[in-house]
Amino acid sequence: MLVKICGAGSVREVRDVAAAGAGLVGLWHGVPGGRADLPAGRLTELAAAARETGRLESVLVTFASDAAVLADVAARAAVDWVQLHGYQPPATVRALRRLLPKGARVVKVLHVRDGSCVEAPLIGAYERAGTDAFLLDAVAADGRVGSTAQSLDDAVVTGLADRMQRPFLLAGGLDADNRGRFGAAVAHPRFLGIDVDSAARDGDGLLAAARAAAVVHAWRDA
Repeated sequence: MLVKICGAGSVREVRDVAAAGAGLVGLWHGVPGGRADLPAGRLTELAAAARETGRLESVLVTFASDAAVLADVAARAAVDWVQLHGYQPPATVRALRRLLPKGARVVKVLHVRDGSCVEAPLIGAYERAGTDAFLLDAVAADGRVGSTAQSLDDAVVTGLADRMQRPFLLAGGLDADNRGRFGAAVAHPRFLGIDVDSAARDGDGLLAAARAAAVVHAWRDA
C-alpha cells in the first residue's frame, strides 16, 4: 500500500514524512492561495530533499493546466509524479504525457460531490490519454477541492473503481481511526494506496512525523 502525505512546505516536513514511513510526499505548485503552494525553485529544493531520504518519491500537486509549463517545472525539479488536482481535460493529460521525462507518472484526481463524480464519463478518455493512476477525493459543499477533510462513501469508491482500468489512490478525510470504513475499497484489486493531509498535521498546521506515522501504521499494518 502506498501512503502519500501531502502538502510539505519545508525540508523538515519532508524528512518527517519519510520518518513516518510514507512512500510519497506531495509538493504543491500552481495551487493559487494554497497554504503550502511552492514557487518552482522551492519545489526543486524539496524534491531533492525527498530523494535524499532514500525512500520518498515526490509528487507535484497542481491545479495548473498548461502542459508545457508543467512539464518544464516537473523536469527541472525531477519529480516522480505529477498529480492534476483540478478539472483538467484529457487533452492536458495527453499533452503532458508526451512532454514529461520518461518514467514520470501522471495521476488524475476524480472529484466526488454528493456521491456523484463529475469526471466519471471521462475515465476512459483519461486512461487513453495516458493517465497512470487516479486519485478519488471529496468536494466540499461550497465547491472547494483538495484538503477538504471530507470523506467518501466506500460504495461510491468501489463503484468508480469498477469503471477503471488503472489503479487508484483514496483521499478525503482519512485518518488513523477510519480505515474500517473502507474495507471494500482497500480490498479492491485496483486499490493502490491513500493520500493524507489534515490528519498528518499537528496543532500548528505543520506535518508531524508522529501523526503521519499513526496514519501509516493504522492503514498499512492492518
